[in-house]
Amino acid sequence: MCALDIRPLGGSVGAEINGVNLNELDRKLRKQIHDAFAEHLVLFFRDQTLTPDAHRSLAASFGPVEVVPLLTKVDDDHPELVLVDSATVHTADVWHTDVTYRENPPVMSILHMIECPPVGGDTMWCNLQAAYAQLSAPMKEFLEGLTAMHVNRYGEGHFEHPVVRVHPVTGRKSLYVNRIFTSHIRQVSRPESDALLPFLYRWCEQANFSVRFRWSPGAVAMWDNRATLHSVTNDFAGSRILHRATVLGDEPLGVSEPRFPKHDPQTMGASDFFGKVYPF
Repeated sequence: MCALDIRPLGGSVGAEINGVNLNELDRKLRKQIHDAFAEHLVLFFRDQTLTPDAHRSLAASFGPVEVVPLLTKVDDDHPELVLVDSATVHTADVWHTDVTYRENPPVMSILHMIECPPVGGDTMWCNLQAAYAQLSAPMKEFLEGLTAMHVNRYGEGHFEHPVVRVHPVTGRKSLYVNRIFTSHIRQVSRPESDALLPFLYRWCEQANFSVRFRWSPGAVAMWDNRATLHSVTNDFAGSRILHRATVLGDEPLGVSEPRFPKHDPQTMGASDFFGKVYPF
């Protein structure tokens, strides 16, 4: 069995794998890709003529592939593959983890670039495991006792998840908050939450935890949605068209049961002053 040609792209996250045709993966190659994925969290492959069947099959090797309602599909025979076209789909240019307001957010996604602009439109990822690892010991201990609400501000849906998540495959700990969906931390007052969450966002989004990928036609990227943030650089003109497959999620598990009781919104003396609403 030949070893994969794996070349890390960032000091904290991301690796490019060369010399592999994703249309022709046997069981041993898939095992190597799975192992590399667990280690690097984000993998890139250049110059792929990935067929819809192969795209779906690769995603399915990680778990059940989601059929996303309402979004445009690549074709009728592949309802699991979504068409991501910058002409019709909002460019996700804020750091986030996908749909964390669900009880079981996605495990991972695989993007295949069909048409990309000549310049711009790169995607960046941040390693939330590295972000957690570089916190001080007292901060780690404090955060491991907290949970946060994740809310779909664009529609229905909310759920509570641990602030520190344990990866089900590697056992590594990561921070699990993001700007788009995390609403507030349950065990502290809203003013305290409003101070703590922006610090955690800025901490996670540091350049030394990140990798930036310059797309090219045929390129494929896959990322672990359980331990990364991602964001698109919205600096391009012209078409940016991709196919995406998403693997259905598992339950985000914390280090242990939360150690602190949830804060009762009715006891927050500053709530009226700050003008906040506490629906959860």
